[in-house]
Amino acid sequence: MGPTIELDSRAAGAIDGRHIRALTFQDVRLEYVSSVLRRLGIEPAGRSALVVGSGRGLLARGLAGLGLTVVALDPSPEATAMAREAGAGETVEYTTASAEDPGLPDASFDVLFYADTFEITGDLDRVVAHAARLLRPDGVLFYDTVNRTPVSRLIYLGAFQALPPTRIMPRGRYTAMRLRTPEEVAAALAAHGLRNEDVCSFKPANVLDLVRATVARRKGRIADEAIPAMTGFVLEPDGKPIVTYLGHARTDQTAGE
Repeated sequence: MGPTIELDSRAAGAIDGRHIRALTFQDVRLEYVSSVLRRLGIEPAGRSALVVGSGRGLLARGLAGLGLTVVALDPSPEATAMAREAGAGETVEYTTASAEDPGLPDASFDVLFYADTFEITGDLDRVVAHAARLLRPDGVLFYDTVNRTPVSRLIYLGAFQALPPTRIMPRGRYTAMRLRTPEEVAAALAAHGLRNEDVCSFKPANVLDLVRATVARRKGRIADEAIPAMTGFVLEPDGKPIVTYLGHARTDQTAGE
């Protein structure tokens, strides 16, 4: 019998694939946000940000470290509680709500980051409609998600959900229909007046290192925090997004003309 696979769990020995994913993606997420804001001439200090799908708050705290004033939203009360504990004494505001019903006022944020969301929701159109409503006219929407390719299915539907040596996610967390191509994401954004401006692939520096780290974590040989250094995820701006990719969008000022 293998270890318990449970998201947002406090149980000793439980494997939380969502938290593992947040740890391994943290550096590339922050690098991408920083580079885009710098290129657009947007100074983070004094700007407001919303992280949707914030989990235990790692990305939210990272964005706060850039100078943004951050609200972190997650559908899991357990994740929200753990985020508050981990970020005690910091300025991030943690809230429990879903991406489909965030319950926040219009034009509230300069920066939105949808993490662990586009590939999970069954109603991307509703999620993006809220994103368009929440984003200020000169703001930037960031996201990362999973492409729908034979390789991504092998990894996310097979290795991470089904195969005992590498399973770190509950079964059904990902489905083929919720893995979306860059073209599908861009179309969903465009339907709500948002223009996708970039797609940036990111991946482990060495795929075998990712496999080794996952197996080692499954066997209890390493803690979650050791995985990022073992996997070394890197941005690949000119690469084809075979598995995971980041992107950003802005309000399309020409929409409706």
